[in-house]
Amino acid sequence: MGTLTFNSISKHKERSTFFVDVLLPVPISNLFTYRVPMEYNDLVGIGHRVIVQFGRSRVLTGIVARIHQTPPEVYQAKYIFDLLDDQPVMKPQQLSLFEWIAGYYMCTMGEVLNVGMPSGLKLSSESKIQLNPEFDAENNVLVFSEQEQRIIDVLARDKVITYGQAADILQIKSYLKVIKSLMAKEAILIFEEIKDKYIPKKEIYYKLCPHWLQKEFLEELMIDLEKKPGQMDVLLAYLQEVPVFKNRELNAIGIEKSKLLQKGISESSLSTLEKKRVFERFTKVISRFSLPGPDENFKLQLSESQQKARGEILTHFEEKQTVLLHGITGSGKTEIYIDLISEVLAQEGQVLYLLPEIALTTQIVARLQKAFGDRMGVYHSKYSDNERVEVWRGLMAGKFPLIVGVRSSVFLPFDNLSLIIVDEEHEFSYKQYDPAPRYHARDVAQVLAKIHSAKVLMGTATPSFESFYLAQEKKYGYVLLAERYGKATLPKTIFADLSKERKQKTIKGDISSVLTDKIDAALSKNEQVIIFQNRRGYAPYIACEECAWIPKCSNCAVSLTYHMYYNQLRCHYCGHHERLPVTCPACGSTKLSTVGFGTEKLEDDLKLLFPEARVQRMDLDTTRRKYSYQKIIKDFEQGAIDILVGTQMVSKGLDFSNVTLVGVFDIDRMLHFPDFRSFERSYQLAVQVSGRSGRSVKAGEVVIQTSNLKQPILHYIHKQDFLEYYNHEILERYKYKYPPFYRIIRITLKDRDNTTVQKAAQSLAEAIKVHFNKKLVLGPHEPIISKIRNFYLMEILVKIPRNGVDLARMKTNLMQAANAQKEEKKYKRVYVVFDVDPY
Repeated sequence: MGTLTFNSISKHKERSTFFVDVLLPVPISNLFTYRVPMEYNDLVGIGHRVIVQFGRSRVLTGIVARIHQTPPEVYQAKYIFDLLDDQPVMKPQQLSLFEWIAGYYMCTMGEVLNVGMPSGLKLSSESKIQLNPEFDAENNVLVFSEQEQRIIDVLARDKVITYGQAADILQIKSYLKVIKSLMAKEAILIFEEIKDKYIPKKEIYYKLCPHWLQKEFLEELMIDLEKKPGQMDVLLAYLQEVPVFKNRELNAIGIEKSKLLQKGISESSLSTLEKKRVFERFTKVISRFSLPGPDENFKLQLSESQQKARGEILTHFEEKQTVLLHGITGSGKTEIYIDLISEVLAQEGQVLYLLPEIALTTQIVARLQKAFGDRMGVYHSKYSDNERVEVWRGLMAGKFPLIVGVRSSVFLPFDNLSLIIVDEEHEFSYKQYDPAPRYHARDVAQVLAKIHSAKVLMGTATPSFESFYLAQEKKYGYVLLAERYGKATLPKTIFADLSKERKQKTIKGDISSVLTDKIDAALSKNEQVIIFQNRRGYAPYIACEECAWIPKCSNCAVSLTYHMYYNQLRCHYCGHHERLPVTCPACGSTKLSTVGFGTEKLEDDLKLLFPEARVQRMDLDTTRRKYSYQKIIKDFEQGAIDILVGTQMVSKGLDFSNVTLVGVFDIDRMLHFPDFRSFERSYQLAVQVSGRSGRSVKAGEVVIQTSNLKQPILHYIHKQDFLEYYNHEILERYKYKYPPFYRIIRITLKDRDNTTVQKAAQSLAEAIKVHFNKKLVLGPHEPIISKIRNFYLMEILVKIPRNGVDLARMKTNLMQAANAQKEEKKYKRVYVVFDVDPY
């Protein structure tokens, strides 16, 4: 694919023929060329949305990426159907970013667009039914059934109906057969009505009709309404809120209907006055966001160490694009962010504040709102399509110079971006896995900053090895913030030996006596507790005590997780669920028991151990609704929850002053996960969740449960000495050719037939080894989960040195090998997925 160019179209007055290359939200490599109707010549521009026909019947929303006067050579260009916007909805900088992402992450620009542009900016279509213009109802000799005639009669009257309306008219399950029959008899036509998905939020307002703005006429009206107290109350309520005698121009603004009704007036009286032409109803498009202005009492005061760190950051920014702020938990990194954001906004620049988890936005937004008020837009997947479109358009209009959001925020239409803050930069939640593009927002942020000549500040208490390595190599600036804010100190770490407790029989379920005693002590002092367990559900699986049968997903090669609340066995990969069996399907035994602990079972056991405590769970199952995070976090902040049990979403960035104890329920499972990053991520999670404890003047403690106290990683976690741990681990990375010294590209092959996918993987691996060092091509092998959604999987790992190689050429070789295999008939249906930097 050639490099995109973004020259604006010159305003030609002569009737020239123009063509546009359109980016479509489909997984194809090329842009498609369309012809511009003459009436749009002076209107169309880069970044405009257009409606085009793609293929025989598909109608899509595309983005104009290039304008020229060269027709395509291999096909005849179709005309664009319509131009949707007066102004572009995308910036040239976005299209540059899309092109880089497609190239680096080995996908298509269409896939990037599909993820990058909110659904609300794409058009939807709805099938509609109308009478065939050539159908003559009076002279027709065909015989129609009663149901068919009913549809014809309704269409003769209403002209157009939807499929849903047809179903309502017929009141039968087989209504589609009636429609098909009418189509066969050429009595009706089906067509697609295209409409914009985005629906602005509107509110009803009322104002006085102009006649009553004359004082003498208004006085006559009030005399007339003296015997109609309900209507008089409406008028007086309006005049109280909108004093038109003092300023007649206020009447044009009017008042919300909802606000009037809050005054206790009668809605029927309001309707009567509207009919009498006393009041006039109108609608206003309003924002879905109602953040108040900044807090006038908000004052930011940096400590001496924070001021020193801020100064070092600015010094590094003079020479480097990116700075890594390594601040221990509770050191006050957010205050430094706020100070830098204030400086950028004062210079009329834009700021992107990236967060890894939606859960973090609740507390961060509350803190930022005090400083920046309604100048801040929030962007994440819990928001509706309409809300995301309003943030998108608000950014383009200059309403939101500060955006706080998760990884998808990198796709927003910035045009004056000055600073990107990547908070908790180590977090693997910044990585998108499915669908393509499988991008990492931290790395995309670097390219986004380069496009805008902006700066990047990455903050964390536990740096990723890649970022810390680049800081050590002097490619990033590095700033250390090594003390907690105020008088807070780091929590004391205690290890609970599960093996010893099992032998001594002091353990209760899987909760050690050490953790139980510490929870009891914290609760007795009215302090709060967080328990971290990185597995949701009630139990990882159930098993038959007699024959060891374990229920498996019918679509995936995994056991089903038991969720007690729903009394279901669920697959966390494909969503399949089924009822918990009463007896074992294999042997008929009723002895089915749960094995292992999920957050749901842990919550249950804690309620039994501490019946007086208020226990709440925060995981994917309890936070599916839009405001679930906010409610749980608010309740915990206000002391309505004593013990909060959660997955990794409780491990980072949250700040609760009354939490003095954190329990890490099962660190062994994280340590022994088969992944070269398992120790790195275990260290990060343990230190991060520990950092939730003792963040005020109250001292904090952390209890980590393990069955093996001799594991070396526990020594580094206890000391919280990142540098010592890094120096030990980085030698292993170099020895075994892993990041940050090598890049990894994971190639996953999928097919419904296991034999086919194994042969395809073997064939592709051999083809790849022709172009690569054979020692750096690992596999093919079955992944840990070898079947998902009825597709069997095989993987090939390719390691590529970070320096001294032509990365683009190597990626081209990989894609050419995959495309060549596709040409073989037996492998035509095998899916090949590339994932760059998968870990």
